[in-house]
Amino acid sequence: MFGKIKFAAFFIAGTAGVVWLVNLPYPMIRRPVAQVAPILLLPSFMSMDHHYRGAIDALEQADQLVSRATSSADIELGGEKVKTAKQHLDHLPVWFLGYYPQRYCTLFSCSWQFTFDEFEQARQRVARLDAVVFQDKNALVPFNEAKNGLETAKQQYAQAENTKDRETAIANWQVAIDKLDQISQQTLAGKTAQTQLTAYKRDFEYARISSFITAAQEFDLEAQKIQPTNYQVAAELWQQAINRLEQVPNENPQYVDAQKLIAAYQVKQKTVVDPRSTTYIAAAKQYALAAAKASQNPPHTVQKWEQIGDLWEKAIRQLENIQVSEPSYVEAQKLIAQYQTNLGTIKNRRQVESDGKEILDEANKEIQRLIASPPGNKNEMKAEIIRIMNQLSNIKSGTTSYNEAQRLLKLADNQLKKLK
Repeated sequence: MFGKIKFAAFFIAGTAGVVWLVNLPYPMIRRPVAQVAPILLLPSFMSMDHHYRGAIDALEQADQLVSRATSSADIELGGEKVKTAKQHLDHLPVWFLGYYPQRYCTLFSCSWQFTFDEFEQARQRVARLDAVVFQDKNALVPFNEAKNGLETAKQQYAQAENTKDRETAIANWQVAIDKLDQISQQTLAGKTAQTQLTAYKRDFEYARISSFITAAQEFDLEAQKIQPTNYQVAAELWQQAINRLEQVPNENPQYVDAQKLIAAYQVKQKTVVDPRSTTYIAAAKQYALAAAKASQNPPHTVQKWEQIGDLWEKAIRQLENIQVSEPSYVEAQKLIAQYQTNLGTIKNRRQVESDGKEILDEANKEIQRLIASPPGNKNEMKAEIIRIMNQLSNIKSGTTSYNEAQRLLKLADNQLKKLK
């Protein structure tokens, strides 16, 4: 009995050794065995079938995870599936594909039709997915760095206590946004960054513009403090405030407020830099304002128009005191041109008023003469009346004599009708 058992053990061990030997992954062994006794290669066919199915399943899972990734965890798991698929493919003997597996599939009714082309396509898919995973993992590094930098910059901006700290935070904020914008949009990190960049840029733009206005206001306060002791430094501070505000784009909602601040700071700056010219301009504007108010609600008498003209002349004389070398010279010349135009208009109005008064006085004298000694001839009387009416017609509207002239014209017209 012991001998039989020993013989059986040796036989089984020998058979197993032969099967192991013929299933070694060497063409010079498997090829002749496959031609003579393919049944001995059953373990190889089973292994190939297992690795084939494993490679296909792993590839499909990897493709789904990588192509439709929604998080870094998907990328990590997809990368593991790519490695699994690659390991399965590495266990497939390429030289054996397309020939001998058909016998195994004929004996065991499998659906395996793994050819060289399929194998090459699988290899290419593995390489492509492996590259995608590599790129996605690499892209996550700058993505996370940029997001961390952005959050840090936002925190720095919120905690900033002065203009320098705010501008440093804004600069870091811009760097983080630029990094996010540079990440390839072919990667998960790039796609995620693009969906978030709109909100990030909106918040950044609001903070950037707000920092300009806040900085300008701080410069203004500092300039007001230092103005009594050092007007030059104060002027420079106001210029820095203006420079900040000029960076506010006109499509921004805060543009109007920025322009108002610019105008106010420019006035303060000019007052400090050129107080003499500013005084003359201010005086000229006061005379111009008085003249404009006096001109309202015409008609006015000749004397009133003369007074208004005198106000415009005083305004012009104030501006003429500003020298060519002074910063406000150009502004003064513009005002002089405007005021001279206004003065010319006033002079014309005065002349029209004077002419109208003179015509009316002369017409009244003629009327009194006709009343005192009317002509005996009816036609002569008509001619005199018509001549007086022609004189009165020359009085223009907008003068103090116009209404009286119109009243006299009606009376004269009635008198002509009676003489017919």
